Amino acid sequence: MEAKSKRRALGKGLESLLPKATPRIVEAAPAEPGAQAAAPPAGKALEIALDQIDRNPYQTRTRFEEAALEELASSIRAVGVIQPILVRPVQGGRYQLIAGERRWLASQRAEKATVPAIVATMNDTQAMEATIVENLQRADLNAMEQARAFERLGREFHMTQEQIATRTGKDRASVSNFLRLLRLPAELQQVVEAGGLSFGHARALLSLESPEQMMRAAQKIQVLAMSVRQAETFVKGILNPERREEKHKPVKPVDPNVREMEKSLQETLGLRVWIEDKKGRGRVVIEYSDLEDFDGLIERLTVR
Repeated sequence: MEAKSKRRALGKGLESLLPKATPRIVEAAPAEPGAQAAAPPAGKALEIALDQIDRNPYQTRTRFEEAALEELASSIRAVGVIQPILVRPVQGGRYQLIAGERRWLASQRAEKATVPAIVATMNDTQAMEATIVENLQRADLNAMEQARAFERLGREFHMTQEQIATRTGKDRASVSNFLRLLRLPAELQQVVEAGGLSFGHARALLSLESPEQMMRAAQKIQVLAMSVRQAETFVKGILNPERREEKHKPVKPVDPNVREMEKSLQETLGLRVWIEDKKGRGRVVIEYSDLEDFDGLIERLTVR
């Protein structure tokens, strides 16, 4: 209980970087050429011209849902931006976005001239950490974006997984599981990022030894629209094609067509399969090792 309380206290994210004063909109004075943009008093918000704000180079988020972005733009056209974005002053009288990229992009779509913004003075390290932590606290960040954000915290700030977990308010096991996704082949990372495979599917694939195995298994999982549980059973079958004792083992077919069908069924079901064929008649034997395998098999066979 004490550890959980400590994690909640330390994993404050942006709350620990921002003043707790109520934002008040004030007009931003024009900046002189070459000057650094000024920061207002703590807790105050400025109306800053959209074309004075540069995108954040530390942004780890790569995808925005088009429909949701357009919906936000419509709302901004009607009532404006309710919650200010967060920026920091940079050289040339400009500002760099720290948090609130969706509001910034949607304001552009809504053809707004300015956007309310809280200006915080941060160095590069603080800006990077604030951006990554803010992203990790979003519910709609996809699994690969989270994995890359955790990896960047470790690489750029030399944090251990335990330190990353404490800083972001996540469980250490979750941090570890997300980081493991970076072992996936680049093509599979793109599939996960696009929503073609879930975090659970990706975790199951990581049990396989080679990128080639992962790619083949992922294709089967997608084609058959397997659930996460089915995918786990399927991968288990690839890893452990357990054979029966020799005395219980059916006679191995010699017909290459039968052998090929046997292999195809095994890959599809994720379980050990034998086909006994005698002149066009015979039986199909499917071996399962536990009730979970059995339930997964029944689910797959009864899908309509």
